[in-house]
Amino acid sequence: MVIVAILWIGFSPARAASDAAFTQFIASLWPEAKAAGVSRATFERETANLEPDYKLPDLILPGRPATGAPSQAEFVQVPADYINEASIARLAAEGQKLMAKYRAALDGIEKRFGVPAPIVLAIWGRETDYGRYTLPYDGVRVLATQAYVGRRKDQYRNEFVLALKLINDGEVTRKELRVSWAGATGLTQFLPSEFYQHAVDFDGDGRRDIWHSVPDALASAAEQLVNKGWQKGVRWAYEVTPPANVDCTSGVPEVTKPLGEWLREGFVPVRGRRLSAAEQAQQASLLQPEGIYGPSFLATKNYFVIKEYNFSDLYVLFVGHLADRMVSPLPFATPWSAAKQLRTRDVEAMQRGLMRIGLYADKVDGKAGMKTRAALGAYQKKAGLKVDCWPSEALLHSIEQAH
Repeated sequence: MVIVAILWIGFSPARAASDAAFTQFIASLWPEAKAAGVSRATFERETANLEPDYKLPDLILPGRPATGAPSQAEFVQVPADYINEASIARLAAEGQKLMAKYRAALDGIEKRFGVPAPIVLAIWGRETDYGRYTLPYDGVRVLATQAYVGRRKDQYRNEFVLALKLINDGEVTRKELRVSWAGATGLTQFLPSEFYQHAVDFDGDGRRDIWHSVPDALASAAEQLVNKGWQKGVRWAYEVTPPANVDCTSGVPEVTKPLGEWLREGFVPVRGRRLSAAEQAQQASLLQPEGIYGPSFLATKNYFVIKEYNFSDLYVLFVGHLADRMVSPLPFATPWSAAKQLRTRDVEAMQRGLMRIGLYADKVDGKAGMKTRAALGAYQKKAGLKVDCWPSEALLHSIEQAH
């Protein structure tokens, strides 16, 4: 009878040992929390009865396959699905209304930081649907779990300590510290470390309230962009029509040229756009999110600054395009064309294969970013295949057979 009761409540020796190890791990972080200014009372209160959440994505659990991060739409959806026209149109219309509502604050932010109002509004729209999206997780639990069994333990160890510091410092209550599965919080999605690096009290009430104050959240997003190198008066990117002989393998951040030089090589801004002399002097890189298919862009320094906010080409394209749509109703001039995106594990296999044959030296992360697409194009050149810099099942099979 006793045994049945124990089984009924879900007890298992393995789980008990695991939770005991987690509790011991959390306790071991007290010296770091103390050094960060967290009181013993706060530490004890917030870690009491704390349990890990093993259902989170992107964990490495002993005896179980790696979970990966399937919920990150930026890396598993084709551009047309991620940069969905209906979503862009809706968010742009709402952004125009919010621009009028918060005009005084947005003018002040642009004057102080040099970041245009549509850009910070677009970040807010992408991150939390202008505050309508309720972040689903308890921040302390998520960051503790990621510090314990996440793929980036050292980073999250610090984020967990700083989450406790947020509560200790009175910046936010435990109840209000709601986060994404990756631990970002607030209207514009900051990790705790980003809060301490970039958060701004813009409304002058003595608090850096990125959870409730729209001026604080938008100014904090602007400050983060500035701290990462935002250049005042520079667009994020220019959509262009590439020349017929475009080499998609040159679409990497390391290949930069003045915009004027790209134009002389045959790249033409869409819809007859004319670039000023100052614009033509700006450095830019070629961006072809679907290889030779779909739209092409010349991406400025500010493109890569936004990418520091979220390391995804599709994220930056969404934010940049949404910002543009708040000013102009025009969609991209060239439509997206890819119908399928390879699964994360297949892109990882491609990256490992390209690394094995000496064509790729970056992270094996399952994300078909600029460097992966360029390496695919380099392989296609070497193998005598059509050079389109786009991952496909046929290309994966070819790479796996290569020596």
